[in-house]
Amino acid sequence: MGKLFVGIDISKNSSSAHGLDERGKDCFHLSFEMNSSGFSELIQAIDQKKDKDTEVIVGMESTACYHINLYSFLISQEIETLVINPLLIKNFTKMSLRKTKTDKKDAKTIASFLLIHRDSIHQMNISEEFQDIRDLSRERATLSHQLSAVKVEIGRVLQTLFPELEKIGDLFTKVMIHFMKQYPSARIVKASSVSKIRKSLRQTPCSEMISYTAEEIMEAARSSVATVSPAQEVILLGKIETLEHLEKRGHDLDRVLTRYC
Repeated sequence: MGKLFVGIDISKNSSSAHGLDERGKDCFHLSFEMNSSGFSELIQAIDQKKDKDTEVIVGMESTACYHINLYSFLISQEIETLVINPLLIKNFTKMSLRKTKTDKKDAKTIASFLLIHRDSIHQMNISEEFQDIRDLSRERATLSHQLSAVKVEIGRVLQTLFPELEKIGDLFTKVMIHFMKQYPSARIVKASSVSKIRKSLRQTPCSEMISYTAEEIMEAARSSVATVSPAQEVILLGKIETLEHLEKRGHDLDRVLTRYC
């Protein structure tokens, strides 16, 4: 049975992966975004370099919170994934004289670390703690799909109630969610006043900066092609409540996974 060692250098928005076979030969290098599309590209790159008997071992450095989503995703795909103390990689880099600081070098260094320590890695048993992490990671992956679906549904309902709103700002910032809970349609915005809308934007329980004004929202509402539908307003508020619940569950799972890691 062959082995594929994959090192991943984690960054906030994009990361890089490098694969080595058991002889230390380069198999692939990939830069990918830290989102669902990027994660799928990583899985495809791995799948292209292995067969059904290949043992895949992925390693990444602990990066506070940035590695959590990718780690959870890989575990949910039943890929053996290790979170490595950055000090170990730093010392390994010094010993191997890999001084150049580039994403490709870092990803390959992590893959080389896995290769060199393959015997000790292979001897690791799947513990009860690992089982817990896998279960939590699968739940986190399911939750991510649910969040995406609810966001699509919210966007669909808004196409009836206030289609112009998504052109004004990101619908899923805390500011906009807070605003939509008070003003779920163009009809309700028009029945209010600019001063009340401005007050609502200022009351948002966060410190996000916004690029739009209460006046712009009111102008969009007055010229909106929206359909008046109190029933859809109730549906939208329910979906927003569901979104907030799922986001809270996601944050709770992230905290638990962080402690495990």
